[in-house]
Amino acid sequence: MTGVAPEAAPPLSWSETENLRWKYKIPGEGTSTPIVWGDRVFILTAIKSGKPAETPTPTPAEPPTGGPPSAKPSGDVYQFKVICLSRKDGAVLWERVAKEEAPHEGHHPDHGFASASPVTDGKVVLAYFGSRGLHCLDMEGNLKWSKDFGRMQMKNSFGEAASPALWGDTVVVVRDDETDNDFITALDKNTGKELWRTPRNEGTGWSTPLALEYEGKAQVVVNATGNVRSYALANGEEIWRCGGQTANAIPTPVASKDTVYITSGFRGNALYAVALGRTGDLAGTDGIRWSRKKSTPYVPSPLLVNGRIYLLTGNNPTISCLDAANGEPSFEGEKLEGLSGVYASPVAAGDRVYVLGRNGVCTVLKEGTKLEVLATNKLDDKTDSTPALVGKDIFIRGHQNLYCISDQK
Repeated sequence: MTGVAPEAAPPLSWSETENLRWKYKIPGEGTSTPIVWGDRVFILTAIKSGKPAETPTPTPAEPPTGGPPSAKPSGDVYQFKVICLSRKDGAVLWERVAKEEAPHEGHHPDHGFASASPVTDGKVVLAYFGSRGLHCLDMEGNLKWSKDFGRMQMKNSFGEAASPALWGDTVVVVRDDETDNDFITALDKNTGKELWRTPRNEGTGWSTPLALEYEGKAQVVVNATGNVRSYALANGEEIWRCGGQTANAIPTPVASKDTVYITSGFRGNALYAVALGRTGDLAGTDGIRWSRKKSTPYVPSPLLVNGRIYLLTGNNPTISCLDAANGEPSFEGEKLEGLSGVYASPVAAGDRVYVLGRNGVCTVLKEGTKLEVLATNKLDDKTDSTPALVGKDIFIRGHQNLYCISDQK
């Protein structure tokens, strides 16, 4: 909800030899964030099976110019897999194939077919593979139910990435693509029964919805290019909307007790602090507490901690810190040396902020109004997934390996 792990106390420094508790070689590809519950760690991956598709995958039309070329579907069958590891030593406790098929579209060259992160409440694990469906497993890996929402058609064939949100017994999925069948839907986590479905009219989206509660009522906030919208979790009715985001709105919103912060940063910059408790179209109203059009992130979500918002600029290792009450910067556009690009969202624990670059370098900052670098750490892997901070551990997923960093042996 904010990017903060309030009870975590992970190490300050690490490397391939220092404070490395274990390292697991991940089969297949994926950039979803690992999640942890108790003594178990869950990851998603897509593994090329080596089997040819029974029906050839059609070659999509060439994407419009203006972006990097997407990887075209190979026609190979992939196994879309959930893997459960022991938190203690990284041993595989179980693994389950949720779906096996040949993808109908390609993906962005930086990612694969397992970009959405799983969610759990300690009773079930929900794994979403987009066009390959939503799958609910128990904690032992037994499949409880699956839901197929059909194929998506993504902009430039860049692939699918939005994760589901879980609130109580309700799981929420947002499906924004290039078809005329956009929607947000809620399902019963125990049975997979669809509780409601509300049509949307957005283009391709990669933002994970944010579930929150205000004045005793749960709502779901969805970032998007056309309009940011909030829906009642009980029935899917729209509560409020707010326009003004940039193209390709990706970051997940973060929220305090009475304000939600929505941002985007592709071919423009936008950050809105929206007052909760309002209804209708909030454009031009005092429902927008403040706004900003500078130095906002493209892919990484913002971090909200101790009344301050930390933002990356685009996908660059350039960070700003704003007062969450009014948007005034404490520092702005500060370069973090050693990092080469950033896709992962910044996270915080205790009095530290962790910023992970794409080249395996993680800068640890002292949380506060002045930029103070405490440590710079390096792993020998490419790293695009947001780290998970739990207890005295930090879990970092690379393109090749999952690392458990800990000073507790």
